[in-house]
Amino acid sequence: MPEAMAQEPGSELIAEIHVPDAEHAGGFPPFDAATFESQIVWLVLSFIALYLLMSRVAMPRIASVLEERRDRIADDLDQAAQFKRQTDEAIEAYETALAEARAKAQGIAQETRDMLNAETEKQRVVIEARLAEKIADAEKKIAATKEAALQNVRAVSVEVADAIVTQLLGEADRAAAERAVDSEIA
Repeated sequence: MPEAMAQEPGSELIAEIHVPDAEHAGGFPPFDAATFESQIVWLVLSFIALYLLMSRVAMPRIASVLEERRDRIADDLDQAAQFKRQTDEAIEAYETALAEARAKAQGIAQETRDMLNAETEKQRVVIEARLAEKIADAEKKIAATKEAALQNVRAVSVEVADAIVTQLLGEADRAAAERAVDSEIA
């Protein structure tokens, strides 16, 4: 074989790795019945070691993480409930303020209407007083004009009566015409 090794490059590596088949003749070692007892002992020792490691180290850490998570969730739920209460209180305060503002606005509007009605009533009274004065003045003027017209009517009636009597009779008495007109007017 040394000759074959010299001929092929990298053959030394193959020769060193090459294992005789005698060592593999027993089968897969975990299934070898001769080593079951030692494997069971090591399994029990490994299980006990892992159990102790898990129960003393890993499980308390997991339990503390779960407890922290549960506490955080409870705190978040409490905080959410508190925010909800605050929101409800804010909504209630807003609705109360809105109702008060509406009532105040209605009060102001009613007060403004009342004030405008009172002012309008005052203006109406003032205008009616002015109109009453103007009507009184107009009635005085009408009465004066009527009186003047009646006086003119009397004078015209006396002249007409005097003219009619003069045409009918030829001669007229002015004093008699005035007495006749005055007796008819009264």
